[in-house]
Amino acid sequence: MINVTEARRGIAIELDGGLYEVLEFEHIKMGRGSAQVRLRLRDMRAGHTIDRTFQATAKFPRARVERQPAQFLYHDGDLYYFMNTQTYDQTPLNDNQVGDAASYLAENASCQLLTYGDEPIGIELPAAVALTVTQTEPGLKGDTAQGGTKPATLETGLSVQVPLFISTGDRVKVDTRTGQYLERA
Repeated sequence: MINVTEARRGIAIELDGGLYEVLEFEHIKMGRGSAQVRLRLRDMRAGHTIDRTFQATAKFPRARVERQPAQFLYHDGDLYYFMNTQTYDQTPLNDNQVGDAASYLAENASCQLLTYGDEPIGIELPAAVALTVTQTEPGLKGDTAQGGTKPATLETGLSVQVPLFISTGDRVKVDTRTGQYLERA
């Protein structure tokens, strides 16, 4: 059991028969009332988010979510196929299970496959991924790193703002948490 005041970002919990990941938490102390904790939770199976408020004394079971090293193989229809790099088992995940991570998945990309018991429930990406720029406007002579930004489309279809010196065919590192350009890869 985990006390609601110990909830932190990324912790998986069981609530009302569902499996949820804590996205945000806020401790609230009212003037005369008891302390409360407001949580923003993401359903790890369905993908939707909910907001719930709990008394500071509330407890719920902590879910044991295992992470296994995996490699993204390919996308077919609404299914994404991943291979466990230790056992070579292939696991399909649907659009809801992959979520926004699909924007950062290039073929052969490494990630962590999340499982609850024997049920695959999603993936976890590294903090940054390297992707190839497929389309951007050409830079002009005199463009510098501090000169400004321009839009660029990456191999996965993701659009990010990049410095003016980046051109088509370059590989760039993108932060998977914020979706922002970090550096050349």
